Amino acid sequence: MASIGEISGNEAALARQAEILAHPLTEDRVMANAIRALAIDAVEAAKSGHPGMPMGMADAATALWAKVLKFDAAAPDWYDRDRFILSAGHGSMLLYALLHLTGFEGMGIEEIKSFRQLHSPAAGHPEYGEHPAIEMTTGPLGQGFATAVGFALAERALAAKFGKSLVDHRTWVIAGDGCLMEGVSHEAASLAGHLKLNKLTVLWDDNAITIDGATSASTSEDTLKRFAAYGWAVKRVDGHDFAALAGALAFAQKSSRPTLIACQTVIGLGAPTKAGTAGVHGAPLGGAEAEAAKSALGWEHLPFQVPAPVYSAWKLAGSRGAAARRAWLKRLAKHPLRAEFERVMQGKLPEGWAEAMSAYKAGLAESKPKLATRQASQKALEVLVPALPELLGGSADLTGSNLTQIKGMGGIEPGNFAGRYVYYGVREFGMAAAMNGIALHGGLIPYGGTFFVFTDYMRPAIRLAALMRTRAIHVLTHDSIGLGEDGPTHQPVEHLASFRAMPNVLVLRPADAMETAEAWEIALKNTTGPSLLVLSRQGVPALRDQTGPNRAAKGAYVLQEAEGGKRHATLIATGTEVAIAMAASKALAAEGIHVAVVSAPSFELFARQDESYRAEVLGSAPRVGVEAASSYGWARWLGADGAFIGLDGFGASAPAEALYEHFNITPAAVARAVKTLVTTK
Repeated sequence: MASIGEISGNEAALARQAEILAHPLTEDRVMANAIRALAIDAVEAAKSGHPGMPMGMADAATALWAKVLKFDAAAPDWYDRDRFILSAGHGSMLLYALLHLTGFEGMGIEEIKSFRQLHSPAAGHPEYGEHPAIEMTTGPLGQGFATAVGFALAERALAAKFGKSLVDHRTWVIAGDGCLMEGVSHEAASLAGHLKLNKLTVLWDDNAITIDGATSASTSEDTLKRFAAYGWAVKRVDGHDFAALAGALAFAQKSSRPTLIACQTVIGLGAPTKAGTAGVHGAPLGGAEAEAAKSALGWEHLPFQVPAPVYSAWKLAGSRGAAARRAWLKRLAKHPLRAEFERVMQGKLPEGWAEAMSAYKAGLAESKPKLATRQASQKALEVLVPALPELLGGSADLTGSNLTQIKGMGGIEPGNFAGRYVYYGVREFGMAAAMNGIALHGGLIPYGGTFFVFTDYMRPAIRLAALMRTRAIHVLTHDSIGLGEDGPTHQPVEHLASFRAMPNVLVLRPADAMETAEAWEIALKNTTGPSLLVLSRQGVPALRDQTGPNRAAKGAYVLQEAEGGKRHATLIATGTEVAIAMAASKALAAEGIHVAVVSAPSFELFARQDESYRAEVLGSAPRVGVEAASSYGWARWLGADGAFIGLDGFGASAPAEALYEHFNITPAAVARAVKTLVTTK
């Protein structure tokens, strides 16, 4: 049953709708009505979808796409195009209609008719990779907004490096009430306002409706004052007044700050009974209401039919940026940094970086340093940052703990984007989302640090990166009970298992400085999803003193074979626990029990190897797994008769050494497990 507030809101919305529809049909309104009609028809055909937002925001989208947005439908990969992000991804038919009408190849009327069907590029929510003009996957509310901050930040950083003759574009977002309610929008808006990302504009679909009814049921904040407090320029306009919309867009283009435009709209504009209600948000209008809506809009055409003059007007808008693109191509051809610009935008790594890492690893093999793997990561960055100018680092207010910055990087700050390090503040989710935007924009490879346990705050953005197969590198330190005295709130237990369960995520938990260097090499080459470098607070001894091929790249390998090659058991460990396994193997050897030690920094990479290699590494002897974390997921490698030394409860507050003893993650405990298995075998 609708609330009293919704009923009264509906009456006001219907009155406003009547006033809007009484105005003469201008070309702009007819173009917008084409969006509305396609949204109505596609949702009706699919028998599911969200018609309300496309119908409400069609006018604002038309004002943006037809007159302001810099793009060329013939070249969706033009590097200096404006980026458009539909943060309110449930209204996906708005985007698909725009792509269809402006003439993008691959979004023809047949694709629109297949909305929400298997293998259609017009999926229920916009999916990155399904069409070249879909800039990112959206749907989880707030993430498009937050990721757009990364797009805008990347544009500013690249402009500082290559100049505005090559990099001079804007990021535009359409967001809804839900996007601005989500907590990540607060993190992202605060960061954008602080950095004065003036080429970011958010068009807020201010329709005062959520799924539960009127927004007054759940919020009473003054959103414009909130954004003004963040340092944004703000403006409220009638979202159905084209002159007002044009003025607001011009205002945003001149602003020295990011801009929020509150577009006051009627959700489901045109629907005779459902407009202005939650009922038009996420369900088909129904046959009678759909026909009546199109009639009220003055759209007297069969389903999925758009008159030739309307197509012509939209195709003109789609080709409007062609001249600007040709001029840009001429500038690019003459630019002294053309080769470097094209290299970074194509995501190709530079020549020489691999050789620099090889020399560094040779030094590690000789010096055999005892380091925490977080320290080893910083040492690797001292080689990588100079060798890869596209690396853009950062941390969520833990720079001194994550060790993600090296001398000379310089910090990005308001008005100065020449640095290579972002101080994200205590905004883990916002950081991860911005990193996704930086990576999706192209030209930069983002890495960002926090404690591993705080991936709980970032998980939705990491999952979205996995869905989009985005190259973002997360430096996640303090990886276990080894962080010690900060206690169980800061000690990750289930996190390794949870990310190993997430498709397209590459989890790397290196054992020493050599493996940490190899993990960085793997992460930089991984272009099919995010990489997680899971690193220790406590020091670990050097376990490898040989150079050569990247052994961690196979996910697991025999670090030490059993004496004589005949195994009584196989120890499999990751990260800091590899040293524990090595110590156990030495103690067992003294008792005549010979074991192989396998280092397994990445379950995902190991799973990709052929069966013969896996069998060779794992062997046929009983297996013992060692990891200061949950046992979940280890059964695959240990088999039915294996044993696990780890932690299936939460940690405690104490020095690291005491915690390892307390939880029986020790060489002695490993040795006991092996002897039990060998005795019972």
